[in-house]
Amino acid sequence: MIGGNFLNLQLQTFYVSKEVSACPLISEFIRIGKMFDELNLYEDIQETIISFRYGKRLLINSIGSNIGKIKKEDLLEIIDYDPIKKIILLIGPKEPRIETSIHWLICHAKNEINAIIQINNQNLAEKFEKKLPTTKKEYLSGTLDLAKEILESLRNNNRVVIKNQGLIFVANNSKEVENLVLKTLEEIK
Repeated sequence: MIGGNFLNLQLQTFYVSKEVSACPLISEFIRIGKMFDELNLYEDIQETIISFRYGKRLLINSIGSNIGKIKKEDLLEIIDYDPIKKIILLIGPKEPRIETSIHWLICHAKNEINAIIQINNQNLAEKFEKKLPTTKKEYLSGTLDLAKEILESLRNNNRVVIKNQGLIFVANNSKEVENLVLKTLEEIK
């Protein structure tokens, strides 16, 4: 079934099922969301995208999900993504975010990356532009060119500033990426 995906004109979405995912990483996802909420981080960071690799699949939050109040219904299990045809195959009741393609490509290009947190906040990007590797150009979210540049910057780093968009953090597991975000946000206090 093709989704009425008018918000993501660049992506064509096919649902294997509109059921809520049964991925065992959901509880970890909700725990990190609560951490953002308890530390009152969500107020400052506006939009956050979290994803975890699950075998060859990817668990990621959907459009319109509040990371601080995340529920199982807000999560999507991405089964496959074709970057050339821009087709996403997924399980879940909601629409995928445009950043889903970037997260998929990062996890599938680098086997050591199993957890990603992306914070979309232009002010945060500006604060770290001089301190962290930054993409050279400004790209539309979810493009293959942006993914390539992020991957290039991730060769020797686990944090990258996406020019005029925000920050992306990568790690081997959820605890490592959570600690990386907390450490980075402490640097601006």
